Amino acid sequence: MKFLLDYICMNMEDKIIEKLVEMDRKIEDIRSEMATKADFNELKTVLDNQGQILQRLDQERIFTLERIKRIEADVEKMKIVLHIA
Repeated sequence: MKFLLDYICMNMEDKIIEKLVEMDRKIEDIRSEMATKADFNELKTVLDNQGQILQRLDQERIFTLERIKRIEADVEKMKIVLHIA
């Protein structure tokens, strides 16, 4: 009977150790895939730069549209003067 009890306890200990090793491997995999603070800072920098570029492009678009409106107004005036319209 003692032999059977010792065998069951050893078997359970082996299973516990095996499970701990498996969990340790999984934790290490998670750590290797986790983003670090440096990764987040780099991402933030890239996104900030892209935001600045988009803001500048939007401002350029607005100024271009206003310039086109002024040019079209000048063209209309020229058409009247040249009796084209």
